[in-house]
Amino acid sequence: MNLDIRGHSAYCYTNGRNMDPTKESVVFVHGAGLDHTVWTLFARHFARHGRNVIVPDLPAHGRSEGEALATIEDMADWVNALVDALGLTKVALVGHSMGSLVALDHAARYPDRTRALALAGATSPMAVADAILEASAANNHAAFDMLTQWGFSKRHLYGGNKNPGMWMVGGTLRLYEQSRPGVLHNDLKACHGYLSGAERAAAVQCPVMLVLGREDRLTPVRGTRTLQDALPQADIRLIDDAGHSLMMEATNALQDALRDIV
Repeated sequence: MNLDIRGHSAYCYTNGRNMDPTKESVVFVHGAGLDHTVWTLFARHFARHGRNVIVPDLPAHGRSEGEALATIEDMADWVNALVDALGLTKVALVGHSMGSLVALDHAARYPDRTRALALAGATSPMAVADAILEASAANNHAAFDMLTQWGFSKRHLYGGNKNPGMWMVGGTLRLYEQSRPGVLHNDLKACHGYLSGAERAAAVQCPVMLVLGREDRLTPVRGTRTLQDALPQADIRLIDDAGHSLMMEATNALQDALRDIV
């Protein structure tokens, strides 16, 4: 589905369905430099179980046009504009990595539009290493390599997919390679500069779930304490044998967790 959002075409995966006002709705938000495809399997599942599913490509990502949005707040406002364009009143938000910050910010600033919030691979502040920022600023492939290497647990970095012929690392690397020049750096800067996460978290009014991989090396569990403290009501799910790329590394476990919140 293509929509006009702020004068630019925006693509949303909806499992080929129009919005049904009698059903509850779920918006899935992708991470830095990625696109809607990381959430497709989950969207199909929840569509089959009676939800409206909306999986957008953020501006300048995937099939969406326009310039990349410079801040997490801008992205959250864009998501709210998307919800308006779809004629929806209230949605559950599911975000991964950068997308978790976007979902968090939206839930805090648009409480009347958010019925539930699920944050996967989340932490705040979400500091990005200088080496990755510098490489992404130069459009150096090393940025893709570093994010991919650190984005998977060691056990999945060298295989581990239960589906024959599927290479998780290669698929993620290819998504980074397909991103437009400068987009990944824009996104990483937005994550690095978003310092109001704890304040926003304290303002969240809806049910919240944090889903964390025990072997996450980009947003380690030990670094999520500030966010956890700001969300004392959160249902915290720790997934064994999984790193940051939960959608690929722990598909079933993440899906089962999300079924309890969205």
